[in-house]
Amino acid sequence: MTFAIHGLAVARGIAIGRAVLLAASHLEVAHYFITAAQVAGEIARVGQARDAVVRELQRLQAELPRDAPSELAALLDVHLMLLQDEMLEDGVKHWISERLYNAEWALMTQFEVIARQFDEMEDEYLRERKADLEQVVERILRHMRGLALPAVVAPPATDSALAEAPALVLVAPDLAPADLLQFKQGVFAGFVTATGGKTSHTAIVARSMDIPAVVGARAASQLVRQDDWVIIDGDAGVLIVDPSPILLDEYRFRQRQLVLERERLARLRHTPCVSIDGEKIELLANIEQPADAAAALRAGAVGVGLFRTEFLFMGRSGHLPDEQEQYLAYREAVEGMQGLPVTIRTIDVGADKPLDKAHKDTHLNPALGLRAIRWSLADPVMFRTQMRAILRAAQFGPVNMMWPMITSVEELKQCRIHFETAQRQLTERNETFALPKIGCMIEIPSAALTVSVLLKLTDFISIGTNDLIQYTLSVDRSDDAVSYLYQPAHPAVLNLLFHIIRTASRMGKSVSICGEIAGDTQYTRLLLAMGLRRFSMNPANLLAVKDIIIHSHINRLEDELPKIIRNDDPEKSEKLLKKLNEMVFHADGDVKAATAD
Repeated sequence: MTFAIHGLAVARGIAIGRAVLLAASHLEVAHYFITAAQVAGEIARVGQARDAVVRELQRLQAELPRDAPSELAALLDVHLMLLQDEMLEDGVKHWISERLYNAEWALMTQFEVIARQFDEMEDEYLRERKADLEQVVERILRHMRGLALPAVVAPPATDSALAEAPALVLVAPDLAPADLLQFKQGVFAGFVTATGGKTSHTAIVARSMDIPAVVGARAASQLVRQDDWVIIDGDAGVLIVDPSPILLDEYRFRQRQLVLERERLARLRHTPCVSIDGEKIELLANIEQPADAAAALRAGAVGVGLFRTEFLFMGRSGHLPDEQEQYLAYREAVEGMQGLPVTIRTIDVGADKPLDKAHKDTHLNPALGLRAIRWSLADPVMFRTQMRAILRAAQFGPVNMMWPMITSVEELKQCRIHFETAQRQLTERNETFALPKIGCMIEIPSAALTVSVLLKLTDFISIGTNDLIQYTLSVDRSDDAVSYLYQPAHPAVLNLLFHIIRTASRMGKSVSICGEIAGDTQYTRLLLAMGLRRFSMNPANLLAVKDIIIHSHINRLEDELPKIIRNDDPEKSEKLLKKLNEMVFHADGDVKAATAD
């Protein structure tokens, strides 16, 4: 009987095939006390298993194909850093030597200690790094038990129905990037996991590999049986089990259409991004690691609009990367873009993070506490170190630097003082450097409403719509109870966006959007009508956005904008937005077809 399991849509597309079940990776751990004479041996057992995992991950890194998504190498780096984390190692030694726990018990106890710190984090991305730590610990446990790989239940011999399936679909409680690499390339058409969120590493890998995926489908491991015929609808976030022949045919047709659409979009890679009426639009990429520059170039990006540097600071137990390490990373990204501009954002994290245990967050609402630029200003040594690294890297290509979560001109002035100090320090050291253009993120309503003042102290601005929407509507979109209130098309949000873009344009300053809606084709025409000419997004979304732009007549779109901006009904905004997206233009700009009101 056909039934559906709902989860989170994290990677678009459709996958059809037979289910391959990944056995639960959680191992039973024995709990017993040891004698003092056994302490050294137990510590050695953990160390040997950890070293084996390190060698295993390093081998996987070395065997990565050249065309492998850069995110995979970056995620392996994260797991390697966690393996060598002093807090994990020292904690395990403590439980063994002081409490006389056996090695497995000590490892799991220390994992729980660190996991609780992750659970207390406000930032969703950092909170989900707990899953990476869990995967690392389980990998160590597997080696201690002599099990190097998670058990995959093999499907039975192929039959005529399976022969028609393009591939297999992997269903797992959770999935580590390293595990993905050890399965044969191209075997699985899609992934379904019981846990994970939109910013989990499973989701990141799926998006980077352009593989349909659904995460957070909690009932999947219990309800799906080995070799069940399944469909992953990555757009809807649904796993369909035992579909009827009619439903199978429908999804096969949709799948063929998606393949043809991707092939069509791929031909646009080298097409200039120019609207029907001659407006040139810049499409930039968001990246997290220097190696991501290659993916940005492959997608046809004309630069990097957001380099999230916080990824370099994660999983280091408070040992922040020094100036030289940061400089080399930024330089790699700059040189990797081959002369195209790179916008580097200074670290954007909260006080509730593993890299800053000395400043434990005591606020009732950490989202409104010591985070982003506030945290940088509270640690001027770290802040100036990062800016010195950026200044040194700027001599190797065009670099822009921007500060996150600016709320007032006073903060901007403080940032500039530290920036000038960083320059002076490099000059005193006789270091060569270049001056980047300076900008800030507009993510807070106070910044949006006073953007004209902030623009006087900056060369450009970038709108972080994820936080701007969240703070404007007072909605935590990661909270299922209120996530339905997260409405990018809310009149208040649209008016703020229009005000920011129009003000920057009037003052002759560059403005871009780097939040999720920049890569959402539902909002492309609306943003064009508002006057946006620079979009920054996940490279995987770039060609679809370009396709919308080159088939749009911006002057005609601008004619429709007043109806949307003056509207005060969120539901009507959605309808007006839909009408805008359904407009079809002749080459001369005349409307060929449009839906009626």
